[in-house]
Amino acid sequence: MPFTWWEIAGFVSGLACVLLAARRAVWNFPVGIVNSTLFLVLFARTGIYANAALQIVFLALGVAGWVDWARARNRAPANGGAHDGEVPVRPAPRLAWWVGIPAALAVAVGLVLLLRSTGASTQPVWDAVTTASSLLAQVFLNRRWVGSWPVWVATDVALVGLYASVGLWLTAALYVVFTGIAVSGWVGWRQAARTRASARDPGGRFAAAEARA
Repeated sequence: MPFTWWEIAGFVSGLACVLLAARRAVWNFPVGIVNSTLFLVLFARTGIYANAALQIVFLALGVAGWVDWARARNRAPANGGAHDGEVPVRPAPRLAWWVGIPAALAVAVGLVLLLRSTGASTQPVWDAVTTASSLLAQVFLNRRWVGSWPVWVATDVALVGLYASVGLWLTAALYVVFTGIAVSGWVGWRQAARTRASARDPGGRFAAAEARA
């Protein structure tokens, strides 16, 4: 399948979005809104409808995340010393994992059943699984939780295979790059969480706990 302008534009905007997120820049959200719009059209044309529908959810989450990150950036000096427009980040609480993982599994199972019964996807299992894990990762990202990045790493690896299987080779290559950026973002956010914990707790009583994803 030859590259389309939708895929090329999605490649460029997606790369910019993830790079901005890894740098803790609030501008990742408006760029992500553009990216989701482009991918909505691209995925619908390719027949991976769960991932297409996911982009609609991402549009709503993008607006919500934009508002939350903008507020957090304005409060940054009081929240641990973020600077240069970066937002403060923090580890995901244990409850978020205990609730988030079963919820994502339930969404994935429900989507598999729906997509198989309707025939609405060319790859129902991986379409459903990556949709559910992407939702979990994005919710964690909106909350500025470090744990969003390991979820993104696993999701991006799976999406490389999904997009290659439907002939979206440029998008598959983009997600290879995304995987590397996600690893870098994970490392950077963990360090930022440690710095923030140290600033708030010079004695180190809570620093180790707060540095965990």
